[in-house]
Amino acid sequence: MSDIDKKHEHSCSCGHDHKHDHSCSCGHDHKHDHNCSCGHDHDHMDGTCICGHNHKEEGGVGHDRAMGKIFFVLFGGILTLNSFILNWTMPDLEFAAELSALLGAFILALPIIITAVKDLINGKVYMNELVALAILAALASADFQTAGIIAFFLLVTIIIETRTASGAQRSIEELIKLTPNTARRLEGDKEVEVQATALKVGDRIRVRPGENFPVDAKIISGESTVNQASITGESIPVEKTVGSDVFAGTQNLTGLVDLEVTKVGEDTTLGKVKDMILQAESSRTPVVRIIDRYAGYYTPTVLMLAWITWWFTEDINSVIAFLVIACPCAVVLATPTAVVAAVAAAARLGIFIKNVSHLELASKITSFVFDKTGTLTDGLLSVVKLQPAGGVSPAELLKTAGAVERYSNHPTAVAIQKLAAEAGLTFDEATDFSETHGRGVSATVNGEKVLVGRANWMREQNLEVFDADTAESDGMSVVYVACGGKVLGWIGFKDKIRKEAPEMLSELRRQGVRYCAMVTGDRKSVAESVAKQLAIDEFQSECLPDGKVLFVENVKRNSRVAVVGDGVNDAPALAAGDLGIAMGAIGSDIAINSASIALMTNDLRRIAMLVFLSRKSQMIINQNLLFGMLFVFGGMILSMVGVMTPIWAAVLHAGSTLIIIFNSARLVRTGEELTLEESAAAQNQENN
Repeated sequence: MSDIDKKHEHSCSCGHDHKHDHSCSCGHDHKHDHNCSCGHDHDHMDGTCICGHNHKEEGGVGHDRAMGKIFFVLFGGILTLNSFILNWTMPDLEFAAELSALLGAFILALPIIITAVKDLINGKVYMNELVALAILAALASADFQTAGIIAFFLLVTIIIETRTASGAQRSIEELIKLTPNTARRLEGDKEVEVQATALKVGDRIRVRPGENFPVDAKIISGESTVNQASITGESIPVEKTVGSDVFAGTQNLTGLVDLEVTKVGEDTTLGKVKDMILQAESSRTPVVRIIDRYAGYYTPTVLMLAWITWWFTEDINSVIAFLVIACPCAVVLATPTAVVAAVAAAARLGIFIKNVSHLELASKITSFVFDKTGTLTDGLLSVVKLQPAGGVSPAELLKTAGAVERYSNHPTAVAIQKLAAEAGLTFDEATDFSETHGRGVSATVNGEKVLVGRANWMREQNLEVFDADTAESDGMSVVYVACGGKVLGWIGFKDKIRKEAPEMLSELRRQGVRYCAMVTGDRKSVAESVAKQLAIDEFQSECLPDGKVLFVENVKRNSRVAVVGDGVNDAPALAAGDLGIAMGAIGSDIAINSASIALMTNDLRRIAMLVFLSRKSQMIINQNLLFGMLFVFGGMILSMVGVMTPIWAAVLHAGSTLIIIFNSARLVRTGEELTLEESAAAQNQENN
């Protein structure tokens, strides 16, 4: 939130902050209402719902609420246990035992009843009322020990739910710990310690070895090795030199560096990651939205069935057991617990998901469309061949090209400069530099006009090129060098395929992806060479951005398609796909904003892991829902026929919740083999 008045602000599932009545860019209108990951809608909420969330203006206080309930659990539980001990050891002290049971039941029931009353005051009827009615019925029957046991297990369940459903807040707390509170700002030659929040763009700061970077910045002096695992999920540290960008929350390992601040606060990469986590874990899957839609009918229906049970059985214990078992905590938790675990596992791998519906969609993807440069390939051209004309040496060809290309940032220019530097060549001065986008560059060197560019451009300048078709048919990108109206030769370049690309494509096909395509703005011969090496099903070359969009839309007619690109020049195509995946999004605002899912690393294996995680999470959600509904509806039937006792209903209620949580927790370690492999590679690199 930048220039928005923060008075009476609210946070919504779109990830935006809003005042009392605002329409935001997400298309939602936000009037005093809040949606939470439990699937409930809360107007002016100042109470706690059955999920254990407190929905005030300040989000993420589940931990504090849970700690408060633990006191009630411990104190009330001890008093309830004491009543049983007195009955067993001192039968004569019956009054003391009853008093201890009464006090214990009251203390345990108090937070549940208060929450139910607040819901009623707000004009809402949730599952809290079922729990409160069950406890009040047990108290009214003077069975204080039973009331205490029911309240104990239900309160324990709510605490567990609170700690589980507040996964987003705990993730944010861990992220906040990564950024130091203070920083060393350079004022002249002096270091002045200031609050990190006081830093501004353009300030110069100093970070010592072992410290974390407080903001996004660019190195202006020194070099170091940086651990970026907190954002990218990669275990292997990255070398940083002058001009390199570093990101808030990453760790400076080896060197003393001076930096210029480029981003602060919520604009940093870490701040955007934090927003994505909150946005993902506050959004809801279609299953949760269905539960939310019918939640308003559930409680009245259960109360009607409880009355029918009382009418036919006249057994208050059956009614109490029915109300306890009917509270569908296991069903409500089935999806949120799995989502929290899946989002946490994805974040650990450097996969950031904006909305959990995108996680669900990833399991249904059957087609992938990949950009070539920077996605399937490294995006870094290397000189693979120097072909001088007769009477021209390779060194002369390279030196002439380098004199002009050193003023350009084009990938071919960078490759030429790199090779020239390795060869130790020095360049003559060039003047009147000019660059024609997509064609070539020109300048004057030693009084002669030098041109470096594509074959077609040379022909337009009435220059005769040689070997043009043969060179380009080998999958090379070729530029010609001409000086004084004469072609000196040509330079061939190739882009290296990422080493993870074949493994990733093979894994996607193993998981049932039927179609993998590639679109690129490069020439047909280059695209054909890459497609052949990777066994791509279809490719399209020489595509402009609108051509990529058209290709994606054609694929969408027959299947659900995910588009993978670098998030900068592929933004329209990423938005056109059913699912957009931005590669190497660290530090890239465009990548984070244009895609559904942002990968903070260029490791292509994360894509296959995303599909696997999505399908595994859907399987676990289905398991949870099946078990939860079996428990609730089966328990209701047993209660209605008098088989289920209130105490067993409370025990099974807590037990079913734990089973759901433990089943969901299996997702947390998904992809661990990737991080272990990277750690081993980093260790081997250090040993060597």
